[in-house]
Amino acid sequence: MSSPAIHCLFLLLLITISSVAADDTLTVYQALESYGFPIGLLPVGVTGYELDPSSGKFKAYLDGTCSFKVDDYELKYKSTISGVITKNRIRNLKGISVKVLILWLNISEVIRDDDELEFSVGIASANFAVDNFEECPQCGCGFDCVNGERKGVKLSLNRFVSSLVD
Repeated sequence: MSSPAIHCLFLLLLITISSVAADDTLTVYQALESYGFPIGLLPVGVTGYELDPSSGKFKAYLDGTCSFKVDDYELKYKSTISGVITKNRIRNLKGISVKVLILWLNISEVIRDDDELEFSVGIASANFAVDNFEECPQCGCGFDCVNGERKGVKLSLNRFVSSLVD
């Protein structure tokens, strides 16, 4: 192999290695954005994540469970959230549930369609504007936080359970 060919091969190898290293430094929120999703699908405080780009399988880790209320919906995140992510679609989602009336239902799929997100709980789904998820909610107080507490309500946070105290 000639010297210029070796240099080209070496340069190509360096570019490949640096692009892989750059992907490894993405935060979970940047990874969400790279698939077309807003960062607010996950709460503040994700401690780590795993992502297999070839299959889309992922796991995101929180330091305990997380719950909060957004408008008329109560959401609960387990300490591990998993699923399969592709461009504009998350399927086989596990670890996130929503309270509808008196029932807790697992959110199984999220699809982005232009400026809307469709959340599916099996046979039913609901659509929300993407811009509602531009910020990450905080455990305990969601989007209504002032200094880590829900506006007008004292919070009692536990590493494993979040609850509101009157």
